[in-house]
Amino acid sequence: MAAMAAGLRGLGGRFRWRMPAVAGGVRGAAQGAVAAQLGRKVAVVDYVEPSPRGTRWGLGGTCVNVGCIPKKLMHQAALLGGLIRDAPHYGWEVAQPVPHDWRKMAEAVQNHVKSLNWGHRVQLHDRKVKYFNVKAGFVDKHTVRGVAKGGKEILLSADHIVIATGGRPRYPAHIEGALEYGITSDDIFWLKESPGKTLVVGASYVALECAGFLTGIGLDVTVMMRSIPLRGFDQQMSSLVTEHMASHGTRFLRGCTPSQVRRLLDGQLQVTWEDHTTGKEGTGTFNTVLWAVGRVPDTRSLNLEKAGVDTSPNTQKILVDSREATSVPHIYAIGDVVEGRPELTPTAVMAGRLLAQRLFGGSSDLMDYDKVPTTVFTPLEYGCVGLSEEEAVARHGQEHVEVYHAHYKPLEFTVPGRDASQCYVKMVCLREPPQPVLGLHFLGPNAGEVTQGFALGIKCGASYVQVMQTVGIHPTCSEEVVKLRISKRSGLDPTVTGC
Repeated sequence: MAAMAAGLRGLGGRFRWRMPAVAGGVRGAAQGAVAAQLGRKVAVVDYVEPSPRGTRWGLGGTCVNVGCIPKKLMHQAALLGGLIRDAPHYGWEVAQPVPHDWRKMAEAVQNHVKSLNWGHRVQLHDRKVKYFNVKAGFVDKHTVRGVAKGGKEILLSADHIVIATGGRPRYPAHIEGALEYGITSDDIFWLKESPGKTLVVGASYVALECAGFLTGIGLDVTVMMRSIPLRGFDQQMSSLVTEHMASHGTRFLRGCTPSQVRRLLDGQLQVTWEDHTTGKEGTGTFNTVLWAVGRVPDTRSLNLEKAGVDTSPNTQKILVDSREATSVPHIYAIGDVVEGRPELTPTAVMAGRLLAQRLFGGSSDLMDYDKVPTTVFTPLEYGCVGLSEEEAVARHGQEHVEVYHAHYKPLEFTVPGRDASQCYVKMVCLREPPQPVLGLHFLGPNAGEVTQGFALGIKCGASYVQVMQTVGIHPTCSEEVVKLRISKRSGLDPTVTGC
């Protein structure tokens, strides 16, 4: 949990501090580091409860250890496989097929993550932020108790406390064998051996990203989806994502839910599921079952009720106002643990930085959660910022929305003859001139880099007219955004032949 303390009691002495101890991973640590730079005494309380499979990691939170960083590196490993297959077309004499070594990749990724863990500890030390690797919970609204490995307790008292504990993957407890035999994203990046033939259960971005890089390195992967993919994202784009994955080897079981997982005598896992389309039961055997069916806030051990912090009865996430304050004015919460906030690392980091500056730097700036860009790192990346087409229509009405779109073929795909039928970009605008941009959706190589660049303009209120007046960089995929001339309303073919 994240705590900010004005006083620290325990460890054989009494220390008076004027600013919080912060716990709950790198988000709280980053906020505490800013506070320390503003002249406050800070401590970070951080502890990782091992996953049901026993996986544990160091300082840095979900993103560093079991999220963005290892995910992007393994995604890169899969992309390299595609580039190796392209290489002969560009004149490189590369013997095919090229085998992939999971152990070597995993070791390299894990070593990098460990270096980041150490880097965070060094950074906290350099900024005179005290770090406690203890499991913490509230005693009252100003006091946090931490318990170290040896059982020794520490008490931290604070004028301000920040909770930044994030979330953990959810296990479907109602499914027989799910907990005993399944793993989650808390485990996949720390496996020493290849997961082999894998069933990924879920349709979230975590599910599709993991399935994507596992397929990309040559594994047999099946995704079991109960309903729609990438709920909350633009559904046309989501369909293109899964179509591309299916055309490149990932199998999909749609409208299916697992009912049982059991281990066979040969060590394989037999999964039984219900097909809600046909009403029939299906079975299959796998080496690994990866659950990606959502996340829950990591608040169970915080004893929030002792501090009087209110949570949502439906999600158990913490309720906050626009200043990130909970129902207790001096206790704040940031990041994935908060109700109604994007579950994205950069938003939590910025929210924490702005909170520290408001508390101790004389600032009044609030975090703006509107038009936050993000990218889904599936084999064909999907970047977006602003409203989906569905959200725009629901908010403004179909008659007031104009959608400009195009299929395109990256130049890099032409020589090796890669299929580019899912490469697609669309800009959602208001129809009334100058047609303010409501949302941008990009599916193709380096989508994160493309979206980040356009996000600034859209955040600043760019219009379709202004985007069309922007000179494109040729030959790039991102220039396709400034070439959008065909609207869905026109009924014209949006296919672009390429550069």
